[in-house]
Amino acid sequence: MNAAFEYAIINRMKLKIVAMLLIITVAAGIAIAMGGKPKMPDTLYAVLETSKGEIVCQLYPKSAPMTVKNFMLLANGETEWTDPNSGDKVKKPLYNGTIFHRVIPDFMIQGGDPLGRGIGGPGYKFKDEIDETLDFSSPGMLAMANSGPNTNGSQFFITVAPTPWLKGKHTIFGRVVKGQEV
Repeated sequence: MNAAFEYAIINRMKLKIVAMLLIITVAAGIAIAMGGKPKMPDTLYAVLETSKGEIVCQLYPKSAPMTVKNFMLLANGETEWTDPNSGDKVKKPLYNGTIFHRVIPDFMIQGGDPLGRGIGGPGYKFKDEIDETLDFSSPGMLAMANSGPNTNGSQFFITVAPTPWLKGKHTIFGRVVKGQEV
C-alpha cells in the first residue's frame, strides 16, 4: 500500500457547515417580508473535521452561490442525492465519514466521494461558476473536482501548492483559513 493511500484512509472526514442558521433564517424572513429575495450571508465557513485535525475554510457565496449552496445542502443533509452504493435516493449528510481519496504531494487533496474511490457523487451534475478574479496562485484554494466543463457534483479538492494551470477549469468556492498543515 502506498503512503498516499494510507494517508487517505487515515483522514476520514466529517464536514459541518459553521453558519448561524438562526441569523440566516431571520435574514431570509426579513428579506421576504420586505419583498426581496433571501440571500446568503457574505461570510460562511466550513469546518472539515479529520482524524488529523480541523481544516477551516472560508466559503465564497458571492463568487459561486450555486456551488456553496450545493456544498452546504449536501454537508447538512438538506437535499436529496442518490447513494451510489445502493442507488437509493437519500436525504442525509453526504460528507460524513468520507475520505480524502486522492492525495498528491505538492498538488492537492481530494474528497467528497461517497464511494471513496474518486468515481462517486450525488447522482446529479451542475454548471461551473468560474470567477475570473479568483485563481490558484496560492495554496489552500477550495474548488470543485470535475471530469470536464459543467460536471460538478460533490467532489472537491484543496490545493497544497500554487496550481495556476487550473484557472478557469474548476469552480473555486473557498479557501483554507486555518489547518492547511493538516
